[in-house]
Amino acid sequence: MLKPLCVVLPLLLSSQTLAKSSDYLGFDYPNKAKNAVSISFDDARHSQVDTGLALLNKYQVKATFYVSPFNVKERVEKWQMAVKTGHEIANHTASHLCTGNFEWLRELGVSLEQFTLKEMEQDILKGQDYIKATLNVTPTAFAYPCGNTFVGRGANTKSYVPLIAKHFKTGRTWLDETANNPNFTDFSQLTSLPIDGLTFEEIKKTIEQHRTNNSWIILAGHDIGKRDQYTTGSDVLEQLVVYLQDPKNGFWLDTVSNVADYVEANRKAFD
Repeated sequence: MLKPLCVVLPLLLSSQTLAKSSDYLGFDYPNKAKNAVSISFDDARHSQVDTGLALLNKYQVKATFYVSPFNVKERVEKWQMAVKTGHEIANHTASHLCTGNFEWLRELGVSLEQFTLKEMEQDILKGQDYIKATLNVTPTAFAYPCGNTFVGRGANTKSYVPLIAKHFKTGRTWLDETANNPNFTDFSQLTSLPIDGLTFEEIKKTIEQHRTNNSWIILAGHDIGKRDQYTTGSDVLEQLVVYLQDPKNGFWLDTVSNVADYVEANRKAFD
């Protein structure tokens, strides 16, 4: 029995759209690299400039640091040195608010569930003003604290991703399960893969698993020192840098904003 045209046509259109959207478009990075990688760290934790900066500078690697004022204030000169040596300073809000499911936030009586979009914007811009005044840079990149992208709760929940799109070139999430397709990724919701607490071999395996379609892999950590739940091991970071810098491994290693600028200028249209 022939199916009515009104049934067949949507099926044909659906299959054609699926085939078109799933076609691999390809992407060319500098130096014929197969993938781009950005190394990033959150919170402006002291170990990042006390320990990590010298290691990164030793290999002339530029990282992206998503900072909040309360930690920068205790290491201002070192953060100014990070700027001078070419690292990217990015915004991580002034107050580092996350979901109130974190006990430490509930004890303070503040959380994203209790915040409005207006309050969120004010907090983001407060952090921006501090960075401009203290480090003399204007961040174009942002990372969502705890990876949370909302304010409010229930039916009143609102995304603050549009605020990030308004004020920044990129916004980076946290604890994701995929890398970024350079032709498709939303710059306001760039994904990242965690490196804290992992061995070099574990990180290498994660990277190799996410190299599909010339992906842009953003790695994210917190402290730098003795490997722990929220600490990337210094020895691990050094092994990682050496691995990523080896031309035979096919990576282009640069800051989030430098890669974003290149991707934006060279990405192909994705229907």
